[in-house]
Amino acid sequence: MAIESKYKKRGSNLSLIAMLIILLGLVAAIIFWPTEGEATDAPAEEQAVEVVEEPQVEEPQPEATQPEQKDEDAEVEATTLVHVGDLAPDFSVEMLDGRTITLSELRGKVVMVCFWATWCPPCRQELAHLQEGVIDHFAGKDLVVLPISRGEQRDVVEAFITKTGYKFAVGLDPERKIYDLYASNFVPRTFIVGKNGKVTYRVAGYDEQTAEEVNAAIAKALR
Repeated sequence: MAIESKYKKRGSNLSLIAMLIILLGLVAAIIFWPTEGEATDAPAEEQAVEVVEEPQVEEPQPEATQPEQKDEDAEVEATTLVHVGDLAPDFSVEMLDGRTITLSELRGKVVMVCFWATWCPPCRQELAHLQEGVIDHFAGKDLVVLPISRGEQRDVVEAFITKTGYKFAVGLDPERKIYDLYASNFVPRTFIVGKNGKVTYRVAGYDEQTAEEVNAAIAKALR
């Protein structure tokens, strides 16, 4: 009877211990169990913060064309043989329509001499502007417009003029004899020759600003 009572008491103790362990486990579970909306793998503070990087504003870089433009301007200047204030070199040019025009015979008029080529995009832009932007604009004024093809044969120029439908007269300089009096490189080139035969304006290249400058130079020379 004593042995049985002893085992009963031990079993009762074990049951009590087991209940205490289970109770402690429940308490721990309640304390450490995550509340609703809480992340289980990171502290709440870290998850509540959204990292937004401030956009990086890059400093504008100089265009790569700037040094090239300076070099080109210097080369244009070096290859220009006639400058403002110079007496324009005289020449006789055969026109596509068969006429021959001599520059010195046009004294008393303002003359626009522009050298171009059929393969040159800026030249084509200038020619497209020539009729309405210059010839029609200064109609009735003492202005003669001489667009002279540089270094191209008659058949090439004639085919181009036929295709484009231009009605103004163009000159031919297949051997560059006239062009070489004024420059040694680059087209288009435009020279405005005043009534006294001297150059009042010159430019190489063509764009909208150039077109405005040419018209302003013509208007000034016509005064």
